[in-house]
Amino acid sequence: MKKNKITAVLGPTNTGKTHLAIETMLSFESGMIGFPLRLLAREVYEKVIKKTSLDKVALITGEEKIIPPDAKYFLCTVESMPIDKQLDFVGVDEIQTCADHERGHIFTDRLLNMRGEKLTMLMGSNTIKSIIAKLDDDIEFINRERLSKLTYAGHKKISRINRKTAIIAFSAEEVYAIAELIRRQKGGAAIVMGSLSPKTRNAQVELYQSGDVDFLVATDAIGMGINMDLDYVYFSNLKKFDGRKLRKLNLSEIGQIAGRAGRYLNNGSFGITGDCKEIGAEEVDLIENHKFEEIKMLFWRNSNLNFNSPYSLLKSLEQKPYHDWLKKIHECEDEKALKFFLKDKNLENINMNQNTLSLLWECCQIPDFVKKTYGNHYEVISKVFGFLSGKNGKIPDDYMRIQLMKLDKLEGNVDSLSNRIANVRTWSYVSNKNNWIDNQDYWIEKTKNLEDKLSDRLHEELTKTFIDKRASVLARGLRQDMEFKTEILQNNDVKIDDHYIGKINGLKLELDLKQGALETDIKSLKKAARQSVGPELEKRIDTIIETKLIELNDDFKIYWNKFPIAKINTGKDYLSPNLDVIADEILEQKQKQKLSDFLKKWLDEKINFELKSLIDLKSINQKNSSVKALAYQLYENNGVLKRDQVSEYLKSLGQEERKILREIGVKFGRYHVYLFRLIKPEAVKLRTLLWKNYHQKYFNLKPPTFGLNFIEDKNKRNQNFMLLCGFEKFDNSYVRIDILERLFMLIINTDTDQDKEIKLVPEMLNLLGCNKENFVNLIKKMNYKIIEKENDTYFKYNPMKKRKNINKKVITKENPFNILKNLNLNN
Repeated sequence: MKKNKITAVLGPTNTGKTHLAIETMLSFESGMIGFPLRLLAREVYEKVIKKTSLDKVALITGEEKIIPPDAKYFLCTVESMPIDKQLDFVGVDEIQTCADHERGHIFTDRLLNMRGEKLTMLMGSNTIKSIIAKLDDDIEFINRERLSKLTYAGHKKISRINRKTAIIAFSAEEVYAIAELIRRQKGGAAIVMGSLSPKTRNAQVELYQSGDVDFLVATDAIGMGINMDLDYVYFSNLKKFDGRKLRKLNLSEIGQIAGRAGRYLNNGSFGITGDCKEIGAEEVDLIENHKFEEIKMLFWRNSNLNFNSPYSLLKSLEQKPYHDWLKKIHECEDEKALKFFLKDKNLENINMNQNTLSLLWECCQIPDFVKKTYGNHYEVISKVFGFLSGKNGKIPDDYMRIQLMKLDKLEGNVDSLSNRIANVRTWSYVSNKNNWIDNQDYWIEKTKNLEDKLSDRLHEELTKTFIDKRASVLARGLRQDMEFKTEILQNNDVKIDDHYIGKINGLKLELDLKQGALETDIKSLKKAARQSVGPELEKRIDTIIETKLIELNDDFKIYWNKFPIAKINTGKDYLSPNLDVIADEILEQKQKQKLSDFLKKWLDEKINFELKSLIDLKSINQKNSSVKALAYQLYENNGVLKRDQVSEYLKSLGQEERKILREIGVKFGRYHVYLFRLIKPEAVKLRTLLWKNYHQKYFNLKPPTFGLNFIEDKNKRNQNFMLLCGFEKFDNSYVRIDILERLFMLIINTDTDQDKEIKLVPEMLNLLGCNKENFVNLIKKMNYKIIEKENDTYFKYNPMKKRKNINKKVITKENPFNILKNLNLNN
């Protein structure tokens, strides 16, 4: 018997094995190649139709079937390779996957049972050579040498990794985390994962290949036949969860992935990053020289199943291999599902004949693309089997419509979109199964369109989430020393090459930084903006100096055009604050100093004008110690003193000294000695602000609303601060001290006879700006007795008794208004 001819093309990555297989297949009349990934089958399909014609090439995967009636060439996933076709050429890529504990049995079945009429080609690693040699076929080995050199680059931080780099992670979560870090540090990264639909994956790869981004973050899916222009591959981890446990990658797996660096004649490097453990020197040498441990055992499962009964089916699945280099694979997901449904009480009444068992087994082989939702996959299998084993023997259109309607939503983040695509893939698989559904062409088209639509949206979301277009453009431009087109719009927006980067608020460039932005973002943005923003800031300084349209606000900052340009802080005394300019570091120091000098002069002039009384008081030149002492106390207390605090000094003042102080603005009142010009709103606002700034207290307190002469103390205001603002406390109310003095004058002028009752007139209420009840309460606190008669209110002075001793009291004969009368308050 003539032996089948097998050509085993073995070697490391970047040796052109897949290219050789495609060219060899096309040299025959017909052929088929099985690939480990759907996206790889799709990639080769696109290449082959360009070399031949659309009507000659078929694509067959679990979720996608394009089979022209006269197809000659078939590009498939290994699982979907039709086993009943008689073709000249059959090829299987990445044949070393026979040793994979999840999918190995399928590859092994193709290795053992699928043959081309004229040639079978097996492509993969040298590690499987000794096993292939055991086959009873006419075998030719072709050893392919790598076209470029692969070297170890050691450890590098992600922030220091060069462009044209792929970083490898082993879970979607890790991929996303690394991609986000690269977005912040480097401008962005494209994403490649086996779970992505071909359309999303191709769109992401195109972002990298076109130069929009310089980095790629990928799972180990990149290790199988995906060719890109990479110079470096860095591992973030050397462990992966293989479906059963977390295990360390073997050297062959590391080599397979690392080999993606350096394509064709360009040398490549591999290394580690993050917390990844070092690769030992001996292991590095083996990887660099592509010397890996031989595969000694392949995973196998009996494919010749017995459907006579559930028992015979399970027994045939448990059959042991017939070669010592084959190992029965652990219970696979389809086998677990079968055992679950054979025990399911809901299926007890179903006659499990050959056809029904075969159908149940087929349903159990529906892939679990979602994987995260426990129980959902079995629910899908149960529903599908229920329909197919029912009266109509087909899945109803209404059911399909409802399933797809649930998934036809474009909102959500990367995870939710990925989850929807995974669910759509399930229904794509179902739609592509022969005789499972009515209107099969319609549902194939429907699921494909929905997957494409969601894939476009996922690509958009991946790009938005993990690629900062602005940072990417700037980083590339700065690297290539390009000149940027910078615009400053009327609303202060700043754009660089049509990318919004921030606003100029006052004299600061406020960058539009994404959450968690790193120093590299800020540096690249500012460097790019320096050319245009610097001159604009200088122009603004000139405008500020020329127009002087600035103001000092309650937050101790000087504002121009609604934005702070400086902040005052503690100086040598409270009328001489220091000042710090608030301006961008883009401005040169010379310009900042120019602004600082102007602002200091402006502030000094403002203080000298609005607080002239205090300034004059500070510089008073008198030999009289009492004058000096009183002036000092007034200055230190911001221009307001209680009279009883300085009564001793007042006794020592003659009329001449009082005249000097009055000329400055000192008012000698009944209760207070104060600078009357400082009770004006603008003066109160400025001096309290300067006082708070110097003493660093009362920050949360603000002067009362200007125009109020009388305030009910409902909020328990700070008495000391209120005095500073010019208000005296009377139990539960405050009265402005200059109004208090005017009230005394009004009362005195109403009736000078101390023994007579004084009528409460509207002028008194109007002066204070309070109601009658408040006035009555206030006047009582000032030792007056209230008398109501003939619908009018009168009050009479009722002085406190002076204590002679502990038990006896006498009435003073001195009315304070008589004292007031004798004071020359008009001067």
